[in-house]
Amino acid sequence: MKVLILGAGVVGVTSAYYLARAGHEVEVVDRQAAAGLETSFANAGQVSFGYSSPWAAPGIPLKAFKWMFQKHAPLVVRPKLDPLQWSWMLQMLKNCTAAAYETNKSRMVRVADYSRSALADLRAETGIEYDHRERGTLQIFRTQKQLDHVGDDLKVLKQYGVPYEVLDAAGCVQAEPALARVKEKFVGGLRLPQDETGDAHIFTQRLAAICEGMGVTFRYGTRIERLALDQGDILGVVTDQGLLTADRYLLALGSYSPQLLAPLRLNVPVYPVKGYSITMPVVDAGAAPVSTVMDETYKIAITRLGDRIRVGGTAEIAGFDMRLHDERRDTLLHSVMDLYPQGGDPARALFWCGLRPMTPDGTPIIGPTRYSKLFLNTGHGTLGWTMSCGSGKLAADLVTGQRPNIQYEDLALSRYAA
Repeated sequence: MKVLILGAGVVGVTSAYYLARAGHEVEVVDRQAAAGLETSFANAGQVSFGYSSPWAAPGIPLKAFKWMFQKHAPLVVRPKLDPLQWSWMLQMLKNCTAAAYETNKSRMVRVADYSRSALADLRAETGIEYDHRERGTLQIFRTQKQLDHVGDDLKVLKQYGVPYEVLDAAGCVQAEPALARVKEKFVGGLRLPQDETGDAHIFTQRLAAICEGMGVTFRYGTRIERLALDQGDILGVVTDQGLLTADRYLLALGSYSPQLLAPLRLNVPVYPVKGYSITMPVVDAGAAPVSTVMDETYKIAITRLGDRIRVGGTAEIAGFDMRLHDERRDTLLHSVMDLYPQGGDPARALFWCGLRPMTPDGTPIIGPTRYSKLFLNTGHGTLGWTMSCGSGKLAADLVTGQRPNIQYEDLALSRYAA
């Protein structure tokens, strides 16, 4: 069959790869001039199979209130006269219970773990390179209270057989030797040895080139205007270059998904949560991170990407506002220079922001809609890079009527029907 994919970010391109590999005719449409130029461009770089957790968690409402008065707050809310913003935040608050957190985390870990094996297979099949390392993630706890609560996440990790290590300060230094210079600043950590790092932008562009070699057509510079209906189903996609048609349609437009689906009366609770990153050159390899270090206090990821350090974090709820705020740069620099003061050169740091497509429960939306030809692969939040291969493989199976290898029913849009 012919499948038209809307969106050429990391999720759309991985979906194209798996559909083409299964022998289908695939076309990808994107308004940008090339693949991976929006949210996939300069994200944190972590491929966090074990660290997959929803932002909605017990205690977050109180923490969010306290963060309002902190200089380097992980969460910033810029209120707008936007009913969708308030509705999304209320739904997120409803997911800040212990029961909801456990359910949502288990879904996320399931997809992430599936993606781990899918990415490994894809690497073996294609030989793709993208500044990747397989050295794990180290979540750093600056306080004893943070370390004492690590057990909250271990239950789900055990359930899915995800390896982990709870470390004291000395164990953290063994995993990340450069931290020996600042060992008085943390008390311990949680290490997830199967986690990886890599440049999502390089991966997406190189995989797109591989897809083109498999016969996939990419229509760059093409603006999607609306979905056309005929006799109760999708007729095609109206673009500024005409009507595009296919047998099936897969929407992977991230934060822009709800805008296209609203006229079809499909309520997709995906809201843009802006994240920031800085990228700086390594000046002393021995003083730089080996892999990814998650600074739990500031919710910031510090990642080694080849000869660069990528620092990503902050959740800013501000709609589609793409302005770069200097105070967010200050927060990122504060975290990385506090833990790796001699690792990189902040004077040459490149500042960037992107819109993470977040669902209220943190779980992506993957699967069918009430329109038989239309499928979704969106809402991955901070974990689009982590979940991309697993999500793409799962979506390809669902689009083409194959039975997936993992449970998938609770990932569909229908979970919000109630």
